[in-house]
Amino acid sequence: MKFKLDIVKNRFIFLALSACLLTPGIIAMIYSSITYPTHAPLKVGIDYTGGTTIQYGVKEDITNQKMASVRTSLEQNGIENPYLQVIHVNDQADSNLKSILSIRTKFIEEGSADQDKITSVVNKDFAGSELGAVTSVGPTLGKELFKNSLIALSLALLGIIAYLTFQFQFNYALAAILGLVHDSLFVIGVFSILGLFFNVQVDALFVTAILTVIGASVHDTIVVFDRVRENLKYYGKKMSFSEIMNASINQTLTRSINTSLSTLITLFALYFLGGVTTRDFVLAMILGITIGTYSSIFFCSVLVDIWEDKKNSTSPAVAG
Repeated sequence: MKFKLDIVKNRFIFLALSACLLTPGIIAMIYSSITYPTHAPLKVGIDYTGGTTIQYGVKEDITNQKMASVRTSLEQNGIENPYLQVIHVNDQADSNLKSILSIRTKFIEEGSADQDKITSVVNKDFAGSELGAVTSVGPTLGKELFKNSLIALSLALLGIIAYLTFQFQFNYALAAILGLVHDSLFVIGVFSILGLFFNVQVDALFVTAILTVIGASVHDTIVVFDRVRENLKYYGKKMSFSEIMNASINQTLTRSINTSLSTLITLFALYFLGGVTTRDFVLAMILGITIGTYSSIFFCSVLVDIWEDKKNSTSPAVAG
């Protein structure tokens, strides 16, 4: 059996690369946890904090100066801590809207005096603006959604651990779980950075994206591990474990890359041509599928090989 890529030989290079990929995001998450009022590693939306988001369609490009002017006017009219975000609209023949101004503030009733104040301020700065979606989430519901999201993630991880331990060995399951943590930390870290620099918020769809990424990532990892198990049956006495691992990775490499590329083509089409409301969800999927393909080949497999090397080196030699 011949292999093209010697992954195992350069395993510490790939582990160092993983550390480089994760470190900026981890630093951003720690900084966010310290500086945000919610002490969350991400800038969370009203799905988790509670509040009201009002969107207005605007017929002009919104500059930073205009944003600052609107924010000041809102505060002068009694709107506390307004959070403003501009969403650019794809060019459409049947729409003359160029931007969507999203304003998030404390929980307010639809049609209340506070909403009328916000609408009045926006109309003053942007003539002909159109009121769009109004979304409100109470703080109690936000906490419940956050708790349910954590439960969903925990159950998914426990199910994966149980399945992999039953199908393979515990060290394979542990490597796969560390791979999932690796992938999740990368995606969450990127969104933490985006939250700090571009005010990107996460909502319930982000948790859905993370769960989907976990499923896709563990699928790729299982494909590699299953090939390792099959090759061990036939070549366990002829080749070292490192050679079998390299051969198994190369046998599944083309399949993994082709599967991921076909998925990414669809996701990129959705990102550039789809609606603005799902753009962050699609971005999380793109990042997750990419890093998941990387980790199944260059991270999880490397961890298993390191553990097998350690196990073999500590096993007592058999007398001939």
